[in-house]
Amino acid sequence: MFSGIIETTGTITKIDSIAEGVRLRLRTNLPTQEISLGESICTNGACLTVTAIEADQLGFDVSAESLRRTTLGELQVGDRVNLERSLRLEDRLSGHLVWGHVDGVGRVTSIRPEADSFLYTFTLPAELSRYLVEKGSVAVDGISLTVFDCQPTAFTCAIIPHTHTVTTLHQRKPGDRVNIEGDMQGKYIEKFVQDVLEGMLAAPLQSIRDEVAALRQQIEQKDG
Repeated sequence: MFSGIIETTGTITKIDSIAEGVRLRLRTNLPTQEISLGESICTNGACLTVTAIEADQLGFDVSAESLRRTTLGELQVGDRVNLERSLRLEDRLSGHLVWGHVDGVGRVTSIRPEADSFLYTFTLPAELSRYLVEKGSVAVDGISLTVFDCQPTAFTCAIIPHTHTVTTLHQRKPGDRVNIEGDMQGKYIEKFVQDVLEGMLAAPLQSIRDEVAALRQQIEQKDG
């Protein structure tokens, strides 16, 4: 689990094909001596497991499913990625709860300066828009951002200078694809409500079926 507060960026140094996935290696200024094999690190919004550690470099194996759901398969040597280590229980939650389970891929459609900040507008798949609410949270390439101007297939975020500088956002341009993760709380609420509504509908329907079956049985007994 992560917070969406990017610690640093890393640079892709090597990409190898493995079975149906890829093996990424990147250079980072994270304290690799404090990182263990098997740890989770959010990489451009995707939770990846550390499979190799060497000096200032980390290695990750990326599955075919992750390649299908994210932009990780589009990375090239020299590209920079956002990095965040997993949260500890005593850590402050400065952003919002980010799971590193990317829901889909969106695009940057416009970047507009506003005073010292920037207004970024992104598109996203229509089926993900229901997880966005005005002034709610979304993770874009692993960055916790506040949403406004929610549209059926688009939303806007105001990016302060610090976030713009310490993440890969300052390298983005209109047309670039980005990883999108909606707020998990919304997904749980949606599932709970769906289950409750289905249960409420199922009970009356079953009662009707029982009454029809009983009536049919009475008619058959009279005819017999």
